[in-house]
Amino acid sequence: MSSDQLSAMTQSQRDRLAFLELRLRFVGEFRRQDLVERFGIQAAAATRDIGQYKELGPRNLDYDTKRKVYVRADWFRPVFDFAASRVLTWLSQGFGDGEPMRVRQLVACEGSELSINLDLEMLSVLTRAIHKKTAVEISYRALSSGLTTREIVPFALADNGQRWHVRAFDRRSGDFRDFVLTRIADARPVAGAVQEHENSDQDIQWNRIAEIELVPHPANVQHPDTIEAEYGMENGALRMRVRAAMAGYLMRRWNVDCTEDHSLKGVEYHLWLRNRQALYGVTNLVLAPGYEV
Repeated sequence: MSSDQLSAMTQSQRDRLAFLELRLRFVGEFRRQDLVERFGIQAAAATRDIGQYKELGPRNLDYDTKRKVYVRADWFRPVFDFAASRVLTWLSQGFGDGEPMRVRQLVACEGSELSINLDLEMLSVLTRAIHKKTAVEISYRALSSGLTTREIVPFALADNGQRWHVRAFDRRSGDFRDFVLTRIADARPVAGAVQEHENSDQDIQWNRIAEIELVPHPANVQHPDTIEAEYGMENGALRMRVRAAMAGYLMRRWNVDCTEDHSLKGVEYHLWLRNRQALYGVTNLVLAPGYEV
């Protein structure tokens, strides 16, 4: 099938084929039923879509007769060209499945995000490992140690508002850590079983849910009702439940004053963490403005 034939398809047809490739590339497999459930089509129509995708990428998929599932072939080559930000949106929020043809804004809008220099093939190794619960060997550029090779057991992607991480057990340090995606130079699957202590349910910081209370900054905000309205506060406070592993990122992103006596000065500090005692033991609060043990 030529690119002209692809362009001649309806947008809904291209969306379905792009969805197949997203599943195949970043999860490593798909079933006909995935199409049926995602787009509300009949099984026969899903079969036709799979056949059309095979024409586009005849070497991209194999069929596992035992599991009755289509799997990514070793010689996979992407048909669609996706922006990294759209892939991350699809992986994290479950929408944005359509392939990026004829994309246009409904209203004029601009963002302040830096471009993401991310190798999607590397990302696909991580996401397939997350799906299969397997280990990965990565080449990682750390600020403290430079380029190193280590084995990790990834189990989740995390967006801290500024950049994306993969949350994983690090076999080198023997602890659960965040790895910045754009600092991973290469990733390769690792054979062998994952040990019980490497599973996500053993990550205390990830599984701990912290309850935080944010209020208008008592010293820096002259009209607290403005902040209360902006953040949808009730009774003067915004109460949230957040993973401990993400709490420090949230405080830094929102410039939350985490001092005991709300002593940080500056126009950027509109919020104060009122119940800092509830976050005792949250390790990444070292990132939070003004937080000291």
